[in-house]
Amino acid sequence: MSRLTAPAPAELTADVQSSLDQVQAQFGFVPNMFATLAASPGVLDFVMTAQAKGNRLLDAKTRHTIALAVSDADGCDYCLAIHTAGSLQGGMTPEDIDLSKAGGSVDPKRAAAARLAREVIATRGHISDAGLADIRSAGYADAQILAIVTLAVRALLTNYLNNLNQTIIDIPVPAVEAG
Repeated sequence: MSRLTAPAPAELTADVQSSLDQVQAQFGFVPNMFATLAASPGVLDFVMTAQAKGNRLLDAKTRHTIALAVSDADGCDYCLAIHTAGSLQGGMTPEDIDLSKAGGSVDPKRAAAARLAREVIATRGHISDAGLADIRSAGYADAQILAIVTLAVRALLTNYLNNLNQTIIDIPVPAVEAG
């Protein structure tokens, strides 16, 4: 059982309902995380804004790789479920998803992003010289390195919110076709 209470539909302001309608349009339902965040309109807006702006940074597979790496490191089962589903829908293989959770990828460049994201979390941003050299040697410029750190912190935010809440997983996992 979740530890925080989602507001009843009758308690929602028009702005919050509009935000949840956007979530409904994106996912086909309102995931428990967003329903719970509706208890604090400012937090809901902050998370949705961070999600929308973060989705303009890097490609979708790299964003999911980072989110999976961070969510696994943080032990956030809810975020692992939502990013696993999104990764499968976005064309990532189960193998690549498993590698991403461990801080890797079938793609060497994405693997470097996953390693950096995990190092950001593990060291609280105190990246080693070797970590910085690794990400640069993978072909990332400073602007992209800043994006990786931003996406890692975005994942950390939702990990912490869901870990605190013990959000009930309600994310359907898409069927995977045998390749």
